[in-house]
Amino acid sequence: MMYAVRTIQRWGTLSILGAVVAALGLLVQPAHAIVQIPDPEPKPGSFGLAASKTQAPPTQGATISTPGNGAGFTNSPITVTGICPNGLLVQLYDNGVMVGSSICNGGSFSMQVSLFAGANELTVTVFDDLGQAGPTSASITVNYTDTHFSAFGSLVTLTSSYGRRSAPAGTSLTWPLQLSGGSGPYAFSIDWGDGSKPQLKSQAFTGVVPIDHPYKKAGIYTVSVTATDTNGVSAFLQVVAVSSGKVDSTTGTVGGDANGTARPSPPQVLWLPTIIMFVLLLPTYWLGRQSQLISIRNKMLKERDSIEHSENK
Repeated sequence: MMYAVRTIQRWGTLSILGAVVAALGLLVQPAHAIVQIPDPEPKPGSFGLAASKTQAPPTQGATISTPGNGAGFTNSPITVTGICPNGLLVQLYDNGVMVGSSICNGGSFSMQVSLFAGANELTVTVFDDLGQAGPTSASITVNYTDTHFSAFGSLVTLTSSYGRRSAPAGTSLTWPLQLSGGSGPYAFSIDWGDGSKPQLKSQAFTGVVPIDHPYKKAGIYTVSVTATDTNGVSAFLQVVAVSSGKVDSTTGTVGGDANGTARPSPPQVLWLPTIIMFVLLLPTYWLGRQSQLISIRNKMLKERDSIEHSENK
């Protein structure tokens, strides 16, 4: 009789454990299938398919607030400010040449730009993340007269065809700059906006000057470049660098603002472990209670068998 009771109890316990394992299988398997989708190996003669996100270009442009039209300057660089659609890239053009860029932050922008000698016709154009241009602002004209460089020769100018460039975090971001005027050799000081020491570089002649820098963290950074010739005449350029990549697990940050300040990543909730714990809690409690009842029942059966054995004697 004792053996029959224990056999029934053992089979009941195994059945319960089997039901729990089956329930966990139903919970875990769909989540596993969603999280890890297998990547099929490419087959001979197969074709690749790429998808791209499309959106309408910006319909609202930026405007220049300062300086005012007709202003005159004897020092360069100057600060140009204005209003703009938040989050868009603002590129400043001087006589049709891109001379600086900035991310619109809080509905406004501010950047330092070098001027050409004489008249400077300034305009700004906004660009979205896909590189689509919005409306170009009305132009303003300012005049620049500098008596400092006239004794040494020509003015130094520093421009680029790119107001924004990007590269994955941990890889080298390269940027071609266009240097003209002045007298070589030239000394470059590059602040990459990520808190690292300014990069120093020398250049013997004018022309295309490539610069590069590996960003350690994902984010949006303001890059400031100063070029100075042998006579001490300088040119300035401000542009925007984008470092793409994964969330930094040590800081819990991803991306950044126009000054390279990282934004906090959103909190993550792990639902699957919580569900598994809840599913296991009730069967575990029930099995504990059953084990306790079985132990008490076994003791009672032993005592009864002992009493019957004594009476049979």
